Amino acid sequence: MSLDEVQDVRTPDADPSGIPKSRGGRAALRPLLLRMHFYAGLLIAPLLFLASATGLLYAASWQAEKIVYSDELTVARVGESVLPLSAQVEAAKVAAPEGSVVSVWPAPDAEATTRVIMESEGLPEGGTLTVFVDPYTAEVRGQIETVGDALPLRAWLSEFHSSLQLGEFGRNYSELAASWMWVVALGGLALWIGRRRKRKSLGAPPSGSWGIVLPDRKATGRRRTLSWHGAVGLWSVAGLVVLSATGLTWSKCVGENIGQLQDSLGGATPAVSAKLKPGAESGGADEHAGHTMPEGTQMPAHAPTADVGLDRAVDAARDAGVTEAIRVTLPAKGKGYVIKEQDKQVPVHLDAVAVDPADGRIMDELRFADYPLLAKMTRFGIDLHMGQTFGLANQIVLAALAVAVMFLVFWGYRMWWLRRPTKDRKLSVGRAQPRGAWRKLPVTTLLPLAAVTGVVGWFIPLLGISLAVFLVVDVLLGFVAGLRAKAAARAASAA
Repeated sequence: MSLDEVQDVRTPDADPSGIPKSRGGRAALRPLLLRMHFYAGLLIAPLLFLASATGLLYAASWQAEKIVYSDELTVARVGESVLPLSAQVEAAKVAAPEGSVVSVWPAPDAEATTRVIMESEGLPEGGTLTVFVDPYTAEVRGQIETVGDALPLRAWLSEFHSSLQLGEFGRNYSELAASWMWVVALGGLALWIGRRRKRKSLGAPPSGSWGIVLPDRKATGRRRTLSWHGAVGLWSVAGLVVLSATGLTWSKCVGENIGQLQDSLGGATPAVSAKLKPGAESGGADEHAGHTMPEGTQMPAHAPTADVGLDRAVDAARDAGVTEAIRVTLPAKGKGYVIKEQDKQVPVHLDAVAVDPADGRIMDELRFADYPLLAKMTRFGIDLHMGQTFGLANQIVLAALAVAVMFLVFWGYRMWWLRRPTKDRKLSVGRAQPRGAWRKLPVTTLLPLAAVTGVVGWFIPLLGISLAVFLVVDVLLGFVAGLRAKAAARAASAA
């Protein structure tokens, strides 16, 4: 997938501008794809490189987190039996008396600590205080300010990847990169496959026994760079399209459109109902009880007076089949316990139940198998993007894709540089495909293409806005070039 891929052999029916005469939609579309791919790669490539570099850091953060916070995340010695969760929570309260417990994440494996999540004054918005407790001894291994399930290192890298730590304004960079990545990837794929067919139809020598799949080891110079660029892009295109699509779900503009579309198609992610029946709890009313936490959980403000306790609630959930990597949200006013599975590795375990604090009865249950198809796809897509679905293997693939994009950008700019005119001594760079390619498109191709472009530009606003800017700038440059050509022609005739 090259930034600047000019046909190595002129077609017999090409006009002097280098634009093929109309022979049908596919042949006429190639020059337009070349020009779009050139400018999109040239102008958006820095953002793609930046998103890939920060994404590489995030992909490595899962393993780095285990190393940096090993004291908090792991126990000193695996014991013979685990203490009741209530005892572990009490130890956390003693260590952080200023905090109010909102949820508990029991140790997911034998060597892990239990996380007791607390609300506390003085924390930034969305932040919580997490106390790490040894489940065998109730020893507090440490306490850290966290955001969701991310410890400080991964939380910082996540924000760096999405906004460069520049807040809402910075999110535009990642949304713009995600908006264009699939366009550049699929456009490059079409050009790379089309180039192979064109060379074959013209009787050009083959580029190797594996054709477009592997780089041409015999090529030199720009052809060699193009060969690596195209082959690596071919292997990466599926992953890049998935990353682009899933990344857009987090974006500000497209994310809202995707959410509305998903809801209208009946694919909204369901939630377990933990609401108690009127009169099932006691205590004074508090219309402001509870605060929103990550993933829509509720911070409890005033729990019901009648409470079977944390241990019995967890036992009830386990009896109902909610057993893998559970996370317990404590009761808020008018609500019961919410106990969810959070094992996102394949096979996933994401079932949830709500437990009545008065008697330990299961009030509601939600199985991941019952999610709408779109909700399942969204869940899988997000977790793939974050490197969770297949664990370490998932993170390695993400890192490989990030490195591939950085090399693709480097090779693209190198080809741009290698195509520069060398007769002049002055600094110069490679030229884009000549203008006017769209005029060669048949109407049967041009009109549907324009309609699809308009719809996509509306649904993905930053893509549409940036494309419109590209077109306006290109028209202005063409107008200026036309004026210069006319002036040069007049000067030549006058001479």
